[in-house]
Amino acid sequence: MSTTPPPQALTTQAQPATDERPADDGALGWLRALGPRGRRAFAGAFGGYALDSYDYFTLPLSMVALAAYFGLDSGQTGLFTTVTLVVSAIGGALAGVLADRIGRVKALMITVITYAVFTVACGFAPNYETLLVFRALQGLGFGGEWAVGAILVAEYASAKHRGRTLGAIQSSWAVGWALAAIMYTLVFSFVGDDLAWRIMFWTGALPALLVIWMRRRVQDAPEAIAVRERSTQRGSFAAIFKPGMLRTTFFAVLLSTGVQGGYYTLATWVPTYLKTERGLSVVGTGGYLTFLISGAFLGYLTGGYLTDRLGRRRNIWLFALLSAVCILAYANIPSGANTLLLVLGFPLGFCMSAIFSGFGSFLSELYPTAIRGTGQGFTYNTGRAVGAVFPTTVGFLADSWGVGGALVFGAIGYGLAALALLGLPETRGRELT
Repeated sequence: MSTTPPPQALTTQAQPATDERPADDGALGWLRALGPRGRRAFAGAFGGYALDSYDYFTLPLSMVALAAYFGLDSGQTGLFTTVTLVVSAIGGALAGVLADRIGRVKALMITVITYAVFTVACGFAPNYETLLVFRALQGLGFGGEWAVGAILVAEYASAKHRGRTLGAIQSSWAVGWALAAIMYTLVFSFVGDDLAWRIMFWTGALPALLVIWMRRRVQDAPEAIAVRERSTQRGSFAAIFKPGMLRTTFFAVLLSTGVQGGYYTLATWVPTYLKTERGLSVVGTGGYLTFLISGAFLGYLTGGYLTDRLGRRRNIWLFALLSAVCILAYANIPSGANTLLLVLGFPLGFCMSAIFSGFGSFLSELYPTAIRGTGQGFTYNTGRAVGAVFPTTVGFLADSWGVGGALVFGAIGYGLAALALLGLPETRGRELT
């Protein structure tokens, strides 16, 4: 039964009489509890993040073809990921400020349009330098989409279900990754490599359709609008560095750095590892990625459930340890044991994704409504930018260590994430204020 929240609290339980929430029990209780408006917000954020993932993976999947076309070494190809993630920190921080100042939905649409436009532009790049610039600009939109979409949905979700609700949003990353892998398999199977990589980027125009729908159907949570309108400090970078928030901001950045450093090391280099060191064909690489992506999808959903059951910190502790173990195992599979490589792809994808499921709820609960966009956008994307050092380091180490050996470097990131948790509080069950 809905109740009216106190003036200074955002409990996300109140809804107009026409938007009553049904019972929130059962396997899909978290979805029913969102109400009609919340479910539309969920659909917009889910679609935006899936297409964000799709546009991101057009590059890693095309990396071998790009390297051959432009004559690039491993360090240069690794730089593509670095500039994307570094610039995404700027885009994410700016998107967070916009979300606090002009609203979550408007900011979300801006990020989607930005990453779509520059992904398409990458397909027209005449040389390495131009492609590097376009990919960097794509990072502006890529960096902001997740943080803004997560906040939009978090402000509709109840404290009881916020972890699994945001975990479901995270699962859309695996959906976009799978779509990109399918498109890669089709395009590179029927078109020569010199044109295929361009087509992959051109398909990045798909998100424009989502923006048209969002403009008509998705709205910010009413309580969030009310808080934003009466706040005097909304969208303030200074506010997240005040004495009361400085510790939270520092350790949240450190946590994000570790998790994303490990994740993007794998996301960037596993396709190259499968093709160059394991000698798999385009179709074979797609098959192995299917196991990895399937594990990722289930990992997001399971991690979302566990972050509500175990708590935010315990969920991250658990999967930081398991992710590090999986990386070490995956990178040290003996030559010729490709069946084992196939099987281990599932737990690897599962663990490195389950750790992300608590991020949306955890970061949302660490900051008050007036600066939630700024805090979440800054910490998540600054961590992403610093974490970008990891895939670049792998690129430079790959020439001497091999890609498989260099992948082990990603395990360090998960150790850093576990360390960061020592400075952050448990927030399970916390109402958004």
